[in-house]
Amino acid sequence: MPEALATRRAARAVTVHARRSDPAIAWLLDGDPAIRWQVLRDVVGASPSTVERERRKVARDGWGARLLAKQDAAGTWARGRSYDGGLYSPKWTSTTYTMLLLRDFGLPERNPKARRACAPLLDAGLQRDGGINYGWRGRSETCITGMVLSILSYFEHDDHRLDTLAEHLLGQQMADGGWNCQRDLGATHASFHTTISVLEGLRLYQCCRSHKSLEIRTALRRGLEFLLVHRLFRSHRTGEVVKPVFIRFAFPPRWHYDILRALDSFRAVDAPRDQRLTDAIDIVRNTRREDGRWTLQHRYDGKTYIEMERLGAPSRWNTLRALRVLKWWEGRGDND
Repeated sequence: MPEALATRRAARAVTVHARRSDPAIAWLLDGDPAIRWQVLRDVVGASPSTVERERRKVARDGWGARLLAKQDAAGTWARGRSYDGGLYSPKWTSTTYTMLLLRDFGLPERNPKARRACAPLLDAGLQRDGGINYGWRGRSETCITGMVLSILSYFEHDDHRLDTLAEHLLGQQMADGGWNCQRDLGATHASFHTTISVLEGLRLYQCCRSHKSLEIRTALRRGLEFLLVHRLFRSHRTGEVVKPVFIRFAFPPRWHYDILRALDSFRAVDAPRDQRLTDAIDIVRNTRREDGRWTLQHRYDGKTYIEMERLGAPSRWNTLRALRVLKWWEGRGDND
């Protein structure tokens, strides 16, 4: 039997089994390719060849193809619509936020269209202090630096200046282990929003480049510990919820933090199952509907290229992320 035919048959067998075993998974597999390939990898446990075959569809069909079709001749999005050439504004149609979404879709790393946007993001954004910002001269912004480093790293942009961005972020880490884009303005406590963006950037940088691996591992460990000290959403002083929006699940998260995004970061690095995550895990479990799905609990207003899901309606993105977080959590022993 030809290999391609065997792969297709194996994929069909996996999908049929998943559909029969769990209606929520069946519903996920009826979604966009950006959803389907991640369900096959993270929830169903399909073979690598089956997963990769589905992943390649992200560039050809559905949401990924629609975003790529909006790219201009310069390799960017929203060019000419803002002071920075569409690199960071307007939100959420700029090059940065479009590339973040393509990253989250799992567009293959070496997609030539997406990779064309990497050089403009770096060339125009690199500041004298070693970080990234747009429309400014000299002073970078830590959140933006983390986001752009994650994009450049994910799409394997081969440029030594990625090391400069990573070095800058290492130098911006605060005494409590997190990061805050307002540090230069006097902030003394890390920000959840900034910390999650930097953690994602450094994690992906570590995957694509081996430089400073010990320093990166140490910084990631300290950043995760900052979140753990706060049980992901509580004040370390009073135990109160820091912000109610932290326990409402949004997708895309844009630059914002919430506990599902944080838990997915712990899962992505296969972190030990720390009991300080229990409160957040319980919230995920308790917000599951009777039909096994999660809703889109929050959204961030602004113009978008595509409307993927409706506020308050069942959300494939939240269901996918919640299921894989719970699978990670429940599949390990205490203090593993």
